[in-house]
Amino acid sequence: MSSAARVALITGATSGIGRETARAVAASGMTVYLVCRNPAKGEALHRELVAHAGHERVYVLLGDLSRQADVHAVADAFLATGLPLHLLINNAGIVNDTWRETEDGIEETFAVNHLAYFLLTERLRERLVASAPARIVSVASNAHAFVKGVDFDDLEYRTRRYRTLAVYSQSKLCNILWTRELARQLQGTGVTANCVHPGAVGTGLASQNGGYARLVMAMLKPFFRSPGKGATASIHFALSPEVEGVTGQYGVDRKVVKPKRWAQDDDAARRLWAVSAQMTGRGG
Repeated sequence: MSSAARVALITGATSGIGRETARAVAASGMTVYLVCRNPAKGEALHRELVAHAGHERVYVLLGDLSRQADVHAVADAFLATGLPLHLLINNAGIVNDTWRETEDGIEETFAVNHLAYFLLTERLRERLVASAPARIVSVASNAHAFVKGVDFDDLEYRTRRYRTLAVYSQSKLCNILWTRELARQLQGTGVTANCVHPGAVGTGLASQNGGYARLVMAMLKPFFRSPGKGATASIHFALSPEVEGVTGQYGVDRKVVKPKRWAQDDDAARRLWAVSAQMTGRGG
């Protein structure tokens, strides 16, 4: 299949590693759909990618991924195109300095960093399977090392003290566990699911918050690199023929590595799936 016939959808692409990843995917010749919250930033990115890639097959879908209604709207808009979907990159993420609740009544970091990945992927799952071979690449983080497991009794930090680093790290651990279970469920379909540690500096991830969130990002700096280098893993696992058929793995740069042992807990992965399905109305 020619690159022009292949279709990708990318979230969180207006800055940092998402932007670098989107540039690479568009330059590969694929048709690209960008999920953006800010219309002006989405339009600016559209113009940039068209100029960079040398083709017009770049489109913007507007949606705030903290709102499940918007996640559904984005999925509906893409599915209505009737196009296949060969690559889904879940990249959008936030860091908050205080406990914030979404319109759906869910702690915002968990809602954006994990539940949006889960819900959007589930809505697009049948299209991905019908388009196989296809890939799902989700941005996690080595920050999952800062927590020792998922606290299912208080996933949203409603009773514990809200600690920015712990909340963010748990959401990234959830990305890894969810990917493991997703890959297991997709075995034999021709759709692979992997997650990656990017490590990008200057992404604006905490720019909407105060000094404490920026301090936390400084604490995470040992894990971070430039956006270009940070996008290496996402681009490799999205486009490289070297990882054809590789699934359920955690990538750093161009390598498969082992995450922390608590990120390899399949019982926790299945439990997280069930909770996520319930919280997004996708339960049986």
